[in-house]
Amino acid sequence: MKYIRLISRIIIGSTFVFSGFVKGQDPLGFTFKLEDYLIAYDMTWAMPLVLAMTIILCAFEFTLGFALLLNLRPALTRWLVTAMMVFFTFLTFFDAIYNPVPDCGCFGDAIILTNWQTFYKNVILMVFVIGLIVTRKYEKPTINAGSQWILLMTGFLCFAAFSVYSYRHLPVFDFMPWKVGKNMYPTSYIQAKYYVTYKNKSTGETKEYESHNFPYNDSTWMSEWSFVSQRVDDPSASLRHELQILDSTGTDVTDTYIRNSDYQIIITMYDPHTVPHGVATQLEPLIDYLYNSGHTPVILTAALPEEMKEIAKDYHNRAEVLNADDIVLKTMVRANPGVMLMKDGVVIDKWNWRDTPGVESLKAKFRGFGKQID
Repeated sequence: MKYIRLISRIIIGSTFVFSGFVKGQDPLGFTFKLEDYLIAYDMTWAMPLVLAMTIILCAFEFTLGFALLLNLRPALTRWLVTAMMVFFTFLTFFDAIYNPVPDCGCFGDAIILTNWQTFYKNVILMVFVIGLIVTRKYEKPTINAGSQWILLMTGFLCFAAFSVYSYRHLPVFDFMPWKVGKNMYPTSYIQAKYYVTYKNKSTGETKEYESHNFPYNDSTWMSEWSFVSQRVDDPSASLRHELQILDSTGTDVTDTYIRNSDYQIIITMYDPHTVPHGVATQLEPLIDYLYNSGHTPVILTAALPEEMKEIAKDYHNRAEVLNADDIVLKTMVRANPGVMLMKDGVVIDKWNWRDTPGVESLKAKFRGFGKQID
């Protein structure tokens, strides 16, 4: 029984620590997921609280896992874990059936699970929760109660502070497609394959064929079989980016900026209404330098045309303000606004607007940055 308890503590505790950490180190990403849930369940009144909810929930989950691994306040931890797992098991079962949000985000962007996979994961964890319940007579903490509370409060507050830090800067680990060092135009594409499924009209048997390799010229066969579905196996799909940059005329100018052979500064602003005061002042020296050197810094935003003109005025019309989808912008830089440096389709570096280096720092770090164009 002691081994059952130890194994249950380790498995549930490790899962909670990992889940809390990957979401808490990217609080803005989990905020987007919670917003999807609030919209799906018609709870938009809670939108102003969503960031605080994210930080508290992630810190709470991390602390529960931390408490299980160190055997802190075992009785209280057991009941909290049980209540949390029962609630989320029922919630994910509902999600799996009705699919209000395609991905629950339980492991952030580190591991993407379908709603059914999430539900099965919770069912498996519930087995170990039962293991904690049936072995509760072995709940014997190894340190005194006062020290346990100190460790729990310290863990919660430290992790909450870490999440706030990650929000004000950038996630420690970037699991998004636009990570530093990523080539957004890889040359090693693998040819996609297309498959079709047909069903025998008499027996109900189904067969899948590669699209060019089924007897479509056999009229007898075609009369006996009916088309059911088609699927695409594209191993390179995850390598392609979904960004589309449009200018004021609706022209796609994505490659002009993303594949620029010079260093290209891209400022992402997925929601101009929530941009903090002082951003323009912070970024103005960099934009002015690039403009005077003959380069074109760009601001990508999902704003309306009238709002885009106002944004351009904030930067004295020295940056090109272009349109892009806000969902894609959220995946590029976890900040509003964020700053990205690209060259030849490769993400060289990126920053929260607060951490954007000065011109001299960029010139020292990246040879040829902002070189004067005659």
